[in-house]
Amino acid sequence: MFLDLFQEKKNLLKLYKTLHPEDTDATEDTLDIVTIDNVLTDNLYNDLGIMVGNNRLLLLLEAQSSWTVNILARILLYLAQSYHEYFERTSQSLYKSTKVKMPKPELYIIYTGNRGRKPDTISLSKEFFDGADIDIEVKAKVIYESETEDIINQYIIICKVFDEQRKLYGMTEQTVRETIRICKDRNVLKEYLMNREMELVTIMMSLFNDEQIMKTYWKDMENTLTDKITHDKDREIAERLIRRPIYSRYIFLLRVLKA
Repeated sequence: MFLDLFQEKKNLLKLYKTLHPEDTDATEDTLDIVTIDNVLTDNLYNDLGIMVGNNRLLLLLEAQSSWTVNILARILLYLAQSYHEYFERTSQSLYKSTKVKMPKPELYIIYTGNRGRKPDTISLSKEFFDGADIDIEVKAKVIYESETEDIINQYIIICKVFDEQRKLYGMTEQTVRETIRICKDRNVLKEYLMNREMELVTIMMSLFNDEQIMKTYWKDMENTLTDKITHDKDREIAERLIRRPIYSRYIFLLRVLKA
């Protein structure tokens, strides 16, 4: 939904204007989506890269409702890959003496959980190196729910309504439809939800199916691991019994064969 919402240029412009209300010259034509696939997550993509002209690079990353500072490491990889692709698009060589042109990065995390005492900004040096003066730094601004009516805050509200409905109805279509109904009644991204309701239901149900597949996969992996541990223990016991009298070895081997 995050990507679907901001694929529309008018919504993308609203997002940018929320972050930079002073930029009165920005238009839909000055914004380009430069999102990178398969960098931040293994399957579900909630990251969005935006290029504003040739001067500013915006990276917005949705951390969902679970708080983790590991996202700073992901941002670092994302930023490096973004610059790599930018240099290729603009035909700039890093191996010439001419200094390359680099757009200024702006790093944001949209956090949809409860803020509590979480900071406005998180940094790589502080979170991973106890504030030491390291040779590379990454700082990201964290955006939380507020009292505003801008498009980012409306998106966060939808996520929170969804979590509330999921607790009531589980990972079901009813959860999705109730979320959409409630948000339309509250005038939260109403136009978008009305225009994209059927597509959103399909998208969310697909994600539910993906999540169920992953749960089944990990359950199977856990069972496989348990079986392997049991097998390894039996093998260890058998190796010890080799040094014992033949009777004990015979009884144990019979038990293993029966199992």
